[in-house]
Amino acid sequence: MQDSQRYDPKSIEAHWQQQWDQDGIFAVSEDTGKEKYYLLEMFPYPSGRIHMGHSRVYTIGDTLARVRRMQGYNVLHPMGWDAFGMPAENAAIANKSHPARWTYDNIDYMRSQLKKLGYSHDWSREFATCDPSYYRWEQLMFVRMWEKGLVYRKKSLVNWCDTCQTVLANEQVEAGNCWRCDNPVGQRELYGYFFKITDYADELLQKLDELTGWPESVKTMQRNWIGKSYGAEIHFPMEGREGVVKVFTTRADTLYGATFMSLAPEHPLALELSAGTEQEQAVKEFIDKVKRQSFSQRADDKSKEGVFTGAWCTNPLTGGRMPVYVANFVLMEYGTGAVMAVPTHDQRDFEFAKEYGLELIEVIAGPDGAVGVQNMAQAFTGYGHLINSGPFDGLSSQDAKRGIAAELEKRGMGQETINYRLRDWGISRQRYWGAPIPVIHCGKCGQVPVPEAGLPVVLPLDAQLPETGGSPLPGLDEWVNTTCPVCGGPAKRETDTMDTFVESSWYFARYACPRYDQGPLDPGPTDYWMPVNQYIGGIEHAVLHLLYSRFFTKVMRDLGLVKADEPFTNLLTQGMVIKDGSKMSKSKGNVVDPDLMVQRYGADTVRLFILFAAPPEKELEWSDRGVEGASRFLGRLWRMGVAVAEQAAGVEPYQGQDGLPEALKGLHTKTHETIKKVSEDAGGKFQFNTAIAAIMELVNQISLVEQDEAVAGHAQRAAVLREAVEAAVVLISPMAPHIADELWRRLGHEGYLIDHPWPSWDDDALVQEEKLVVVQVQGKVRSKLTLPADAGDSVLEAAALADEKVQKFIDGRPVKKVIVVQGKLVNIVI
Repeated sequence: MQDSQRYDPKSIEAHWQQQWDQDGIFAVSEDTGKEKYYLLEMFPYPSGRIHMGHSRVYTIGDTLARVRRMQGYNVLHPMGWDAFGMPAENAAIANKSHPARWTYDNIDYMRSQLKKLGYSHDWSREFATCDPSYYRWEQLMFVRMWEKGLVYRKKSLVNWCDTCQTVLANEQVEAGNCWRCDNPVGQRELYGYFFKITDYADELLQKLDELTGWPESVKTMQRNWIGKSYGAEIHFPMEGREGVVKVFTTRADTLYGATFMSLAPEHPLALELSAGTEQEQAVKEFIDKVKRQSFSQRADDKSKEGVFTGAWCTNPLTGGRMPVYVANFVLMEYGTGAVMAVPTHDQRDFEFAKEYGLELIEVIAGPDGAVGVQNMAQAFTGYGHLINSGPFDGLSSQDAKRGIAAELEKRGMGQETINYRLRDWGISRQRYWGAPIPVIHCGKCGQVPVPEAGLPVVLPLDAQLPETGGSPLPGLDEWVNTTCPVCGGPAKRETDTMDTFVESSWYFARYACPRYDQGPLDPGPTDYWMPVNQYIGGIEHAVLHLLYSRFFTKVMRDLGLVKADEPFTNLLTQGMVIKDGSKMSKSKGNVVDPDLMVQRYGADTVRLFILFAAPPEKELEWSDRGVEGASRFLGRLWRMGVAVAEQAAGVEPYQGQDGLPEALKGLHTKTHETIKKVSEDAGGKFQFNTAIAAIMELVNQISLVEQDEAVAGHAQRAAVLREAVEAAVVLISPMAPHIADELWRRLGHEGYLIDHPWPSWDDDALVQEEKLVVVQVQGKVRSKLTLPADAGDSVLEAAALADEKVQKFIDGRPVKKVIVVQGKLVNIVI
């Protein structure tokens, strides 16, 4: 450790990181005598290097964790790795390596990066989700969910990349191409496993109202994703054959205007209806064309294309014939995959009808009356009263919805119902680097879950990845071929692996008991720590990760593994780090490497700038000048702390017991104002930028007092300066912990500041707002008093009667009445 008085961040930070690690000060255990506080940032994917976005989220989290610990909470602040996933495979193929080696090498490097930033993570709880000791319990939960009917297998259409030989989520398809190889993405029908998240749709929706610590924007996104809709199921009889086409609509009031039917290309009737007709070939070609598009392409496609199936259905109330089309804009994953088309009152249907010359019937008149189909330039999609709707003419849209649904139910042709946009979670991935799905395929018994004694199903690490992509698992005969646990006959393992969102949907609970080997979760520690008090991460995870985590927590609750209903009590979504007005990216050449910044300025400077440049939820614009400013401030604090440590050695901090000259009194007041401000902003509102600004103001005032010759010889100068400097050091410690611990030691204290109680302010030391109170006796002004602005009537009355001028005028005469007027005037009647 250097002995000079020069501020040397490199040696100071290395010293204190070694001390913290050596003494294990961030390790924590359950303590029923303390209130727990579980703080968690979203764990990183081990991509190779920590980027500035990581640095921001972990700096915000670490600062809050340190504040809470100083406030007396028992703080859990763990770290681990979201380690499975396709990027590891891609990198391994590109580097002729293995995903496991690539992943663990990255973990080692990124761990060292995080430690260099001085974060207070409890590394004793670290795990990687690619370790069998983690995913074995995930596999067990899969089996338990299977037993409860929460898992099923079915064929479904998926986005498929031929080059990568895998399914892609909608989010991984960019402009119709694979996000990795940039080749076209099509659709393929595959068997896959699904979690029945729809069984929890209502609870997931209702419980959002109880998440008062979540941003409203995130809750709105989840509500929209779940998409609960009240409407009607309507049955349209097929013409010339048995059966009906079922649709869900929220606009039953427009039924009399339905003139054709649109089916999704994936709908079972799409090919069936055209079979044996002259339209059969055209329908096949159209469906093949649409299947070459991804779901996201179809959702974004502005063109409205379709093909007539050659079949007709009947409007259940009007009896009118309706041609049945297959249309590119209808998605099987919404509603029933069939849409009753009302071109006068739905814009997509309007454009489609104009393109294909289909009938228009106006059935809703708005506030300005009917438009007339001949005058329609676009669909009228609002509400109004019904026209051309038989017995329902004149009814409002809302009344007509109920009336039409009742009539349909009476005829056995439909009913009121509820629909959800949310679909079950498909977890199957045709990739290697993931947790194996614990299912065995038996020719006699079908799909059989692996018994608990057979878990974990370990991913074979000796597999060689094909250079063309795809999974090597189907070709590993020794691994694939097994025995059916039910009949004992020959069987094969499932070769799909789980979606990596499964791992991240329960990791937060495993941190409570990461070494527990008797089940997924140890009840004692899990019930003590869960739920997470404060979760921090990007808003891009608002739906998938956060929704899946909520679902998984409810499943774990129902499996008897946790008591918590929700995983995260409070959620903070931090803003992006941008530079030159845009998001940092290698392609734009505006990436700032945290490692280089730490080498140049030190971790404390990087942390301080990140916190000072913007409130956590706002975008942070990177500024080299801002970083240099943070560095200069810490250098100034260092010089001030070292100087006071020497000048006030052996002097106790000022306790407010003596009168002070104005400069010292002002600094004493400023010290306590700063403690109050930082406590409120950093500890309550998470406004670290304004908290740091307050500390900077305190440091400025300390500097003025140091230079003030008028108080240079005052007996209390050293005590007041020590009080102020120590307050600044303690308050800055969650943001810049290395320099703070070093200055704290130089100021003569033992221990670590993270274990030091958070300072409290003295209300008596604060500058109080005051008001002028006029005192009258017998209606004439006899005195004026200066009192605290919040002084009540009783205080005003007592102060007026005790005033020397008033006492002298009253001269012992009895007081009949005291009247206080609006807190500003006291009238004494004698």
